[in-house]
Amino acid sequence: MNPDVSADTPTPESVVIVGAGQAGVQTAEALRSGGYTGPITLLGDEPHGPYHRPPLSKAWLASEMDAAQLVMRTPEMLARKGIDLRTGVRVVAIDRAARQLQLADGSPLPYGALVLATGATPRALSLPGGDAPGVLALRGKDDASAIAERMAACLATQRPVVVIGGGFIGLEVAATARKKGLTVTVLEAAPRLLGRVLAPMLSDWYAELHHSHGVELVLDARIAAIETAPSGEVAGVRLADGTLVPAGLVVVGIGVHANDGLAQAAGLACERGIVVDACGRTSDAHIFAAGDCTARRLADGTLLRLESVQNATEQGKSVAAAVLGQERPFTTTPWFWSDQYDKKLQMAGLSTGADRWTVRGDLASGSFSIYHFRGDRLLAVDSVNAARDHLLARKLLDAGVSPTPEQAGDTAFDLSSLLVK
Repeated sequence: MNPDVSADTPTPESVVIVGAGQAGVQTAEALRSGGYTGPITLLGDEPHGPYHRPPLSKAWLASEMDAAQLVMRTPEMLARKGIDLRTGVRVVAIDRAARQLQLADGSPLPYGALVLATGATPRALSLPGGDAPGVLALRGKDDASAIAERMAACLATQRPVVVIGGGFIGLEVAATARKKGLTVTVLEAAPRLLGRVLAPMLSDWYAELHHSHGVELVLDARIAAIETAPSGEVAGVRLADGTLVPAGLVVVGIGVHANDGLAQAAGLACERGIVVDACGRTSDAHIFAAGDCTARRLADGTLLRLESVQNATEQGKSVAAAVLGQERPFTTTPWFWSDQYDKKLQMAGLSTGADRWTVRGDLASGSFSIYHFRGDRLLAVDSVNAARDHLLARKLLDAGVSPTPEQAGDTAFDLSSLLVK
């Protein structure tokens, strides 16, 4: 992406990282472990230090972990590595010519190399009443705390919860709410749950899982408005057919958009995110990006957006190497996970374009894997409570090895025998 960047590019005198989440922290630590000795400044716009986000919709929301367990790195831990963490700092502009940032307090901050790890923001509900008190989205720690507080109030007053969106965040929140004893309805605009990422049989399996735990599912849902009480608080969700679904809390989980506003305003190439190559380089030789804010340009010219801890971690390592003038492209198999009730879904690979599926194991047992194929080529594997299958799937995909659909479906066949010893 930057033909002028090579191993001869001088190491920058300083590195500033905007965003103190997984990608930002990983970049900073990888710079240090890679031998970088210059100043590293890590800017976070939240008042909190770095924390783990995946538990927010699960263990944290369910009050099954304490604040200390949520912490990723304390300021002291980062300081020992020579990483200057500054929280509550908002960047309002990038001056590429001067190589400096403008902060919200009016002060400038120069950089030798700049890393954008600004994450993503939940999509807002553009409907009447969508901004009413009690209509919440989940992205950060404060969001999760607000949802937990509202859930407690709903439980005390026996008011139901409505989740708009049958994706991973929505379903994880629904599962957590049911574990707390709340009445839950999930409204999904598509004809099936997780339709963009799961095979139809697995979508149906998850629908039955939530039904069995008492969740009311409304598919093909068309929402007209959020209804409010005279106090202004949320009262329910009005569907296009006139039905009112009562609610004391509405959680909106309809996807996210990349936080690429700073990059766009600075003239960087952006398309559904900050466009980067496999090493996290942007269209500016001195600016890099990692994590949920990025869209990676593939060799065939298409863009790939991944929103996961693994992507943030691996891109952070790739960016650190690129800042140091090295090549470490992120090419390993993408993987993801989701915990709902007592079921752990682990996904390896990208199933887009699959035209046939094979089940390994028994769906009724609650422990199985679904292998996605395009023709005879393995694209991805989704495993439910089958950790060994998941780890083997990652090895097969990394090696470019495809079992036949018949081998994948035969539990007596040792799939690991396909790997070169």
